Amino acid sequence: MLAAGALLGSALLAVPVAAHATAAPDPAARSAATVAAAAAGLDDPAKKEIAMKIVSSAENSSLDWKAQYKYIEDIGDGRGYTAGIIGFCSGTGDMLDLVEYYTRVKPGNVLAKYLPALRNVDGSDSHAGLDPNFTRDWAKAARDAEFRKAQDHERDRVYFNPSVKQGKSDGVGVLGQFIYYDAIVMHGDGTDSTSFRNIRGRALSKARPPSQGGNETTWLNAFLDARVWAMKQEEAHSDTSRVDTAQRVFLRKGNLNLDPPLDWKVYGDSFRIG
Repeated sequence: MLAAGALLGSALLAVPVAAHATAAPDPAARSAATVAAAAAGLDDPAKKEIAMKIVSSAENSSLDWKAQYKYIEDIGDGRGYTAGIIGFCSGTGDMLDLVEYYTRVKPGNVLAKYLPALRNVDGSDSHAGLDPNFTRDWAKAARDAEFRKAQDHERDRVYFNPSVKQGKSDGVGVLGQFIYYDAIVMHGDGTDSTSFRNIRGRALSKARPPSQGGNETTWLNAFLDARVWAMKQEEAHSDTSRVDTAQRVFLRKGNLNLDPPLDWKVYGDSFRIG
């Protein structure tokens, strides 16, 4: 943009000033503003707050994502306990990682005594060594600011930062980065066929991301098609409304920057960010 602006300025030097007394606003300035707006990623604080609310609408049927630090239950999806702001699971390793990190930050915390049990139940839906008091102690830990910060840290390290990084690498904007984030929250990024990386690989067989010369909307539709396929492989995730009546709504409207106002539905419930 600096080079283009310099050339434009040189050209204007040869033109009488009077001829430009009523000129339209500088197109270079408009372009710069557009580029600056497009450069804001999902990691912009305002956009990140929107992302947290939309995910919470699907995960917790509420926009109040900060109320979810204390949330914990077994939802019957084969992953044991699901808990916290992003659905850390006792059966998938991310809850173990969280409690290990929390214990490094704050040794002797109320959850530290469950570390042996969390290691033993990893990879299963078992509650062995966790019941009957784990859910009570989780809620107690959620009153601790250090535990809430630990949840934020692990959410960003494992899910948010990798999805934003991949989105920027693929050349997609805020909506695309959010679409990636929601996918990795649900599916993780392991090696199984429904993981984030394999959803992306399935989409690559149908379209190309902007970084490879593809159209952004076409690419995101291909990614969402692959995401829906992945969701339907598992009964617990077979309701695809978080894609159909939320993410696709934003995409159809061309809202690639995820700008409010935003209206969507998940599981039949309506939500709005004004």
